[in-house]
Amino acid sequence: MSLFETSPVPAFADDRRPLADRMRPETLAEYVGQQHILAAGKPLRQQIERDELASMILWGPPGSGKTTLATIVARQTHSDFMKFSAVLCGIKEIKEVMAAAEKSRRYGRRTILFIDEIHRFNKAQQDAFLPYVERGDVVLIGATTENPSFEVNSALLSRAKVYMLSPLSTDEILALLERALEDERRGLAKERVAISPDLLRQIAVFSNGDARAAYNTLETAAAAAPRDAEGHALISESIIEDAIQRKMLLYDKAGEEHYNLISALHKSVRNSDPDAALYWLGRMLEAGEDPLYVARRLIRMASEDIGLAEPGALGVSVAAMQAVHFVGMPEGNLALAQAAVYLAVAPKSDALYAGYGAVQADVQRTIAEPVPMHLRNPVTGLMRQFGYGKDYQYAHSTPDRLTDMQCLPDNLKDRRYYLPTDEGFEKKLKERLRTIQEWKEKYASGRKE
Repeated sequence: MSLFETSPVPAFADDRRPLADRMRPETLAEYVGQQHILAAGKPLRQQIERDELASMILWGPPGSGKTTLATIVARQTHSDFMKFSAVLCGIKEIKEVMAAAEKSRRYGRRTILFIDEIHRFNKAQQDAFLPYVERGDVVLIGATTENPSFEVNSALLSRAKVYMLSPLSTDEILALLERALEDERRGLAKERVAISPDLLRQIAVFSNGDARAAYNTLETAAAAAPRDAEGHALISESIIEDAIQRKMLLYDKAGEEHYNLISALHKSVRNSDPDAALYWLGRMLEAGEDPLYVARRLIRMASEDIGLAEPGALGVSVAAMQAVHFVGMPEGNLALAQAAVYLAVAPKSDALYAGYGAVQADVQRTIAEPVPMHLRNPVTGLMRQFGYGKDYQYAHSTPDRLTDMQCLPDNLKDRRYYLPTDEGFEKKLKERLRTIQEWKEKYASGRKE
């Protein structure tokens, strides 16, 4: 008996395993999601099908299929598979496993070493894998929810290909739940679960891309559901609410309600209504919306509706996004609430939005004239001979740090794009631009005299 052999699991034990574990896909054909790396013709798919594996790091959120993919890879490539937990094992266990893998390689057997939560290993533990990975004693597959650039040693990272896994979409989660309801061998078909399509979709929405969370909710709800005279498990909205311990709200991340709510949030911020902004934000987050999507929209509002009337608005919005990424949910909801209120009460200006829109229009409708020679950088002597940089005026060498040098092409030389308002900090910028313009007019008139 080798280190890699396992005792047979009794048939009755299979039914006691969690639904998420029972429904784990066994082949690539059953695997749902991650088509950006597993679709036909993609490099990872080809490696698996050709049995030409290299070490890799699977980086993705919980429930995106990292462990499942590693297991499928081992099964389809006929390799010994060792699962290692960074939480439970130390250097002693690493050396024991590596010694067994080295021995197997001498007998022509390849070992896939799957390390769950590899980011939890310290530097010394990660370094212990290096010689075995370099010699090919093992094919390392690490799984992590954290950015490998920061959490995995550079030496180990340079010897492994990083694949980024995405959260599953609502439709992908829904397909997995429907499969579980129909599967008699591993799923809940024998339970004769009765649940409406809308409730099933709501479970998919609330899972927020996490297949394991969706399976757990469905299994908990099925176990708590009352039975009718024919033995059906009747899952109602209240049972789902008990299973997820929160109220079900009408929401579909891919449907009209998604766009209605984000529109309401955006327009409440624009209208300087912090109470409404907080309410619509809460409606989205409590209904299971991706918090990073909300953060992206707040960042957009900071530039589109506030701009330089309050330059700090963009910084607050970006900080909220980073806070959500760092602490996760539900703790991150307060960071988003803070940003939404800040944006709502900040002075408003769409001058940047309008200015950039005018630039886009001019770029489309006017000829793209060459960059004026005096604005070009004479990197080489030949470029200087052709006039690059000639007559360039260095503003810092002047008393007022200003020149009358033309910086737009001739066909747009008098065009003004940024027209600041009198709101907030933008009022100071407007005064500064007026001072600059007066200086230029005075300088121009002085030259004429």
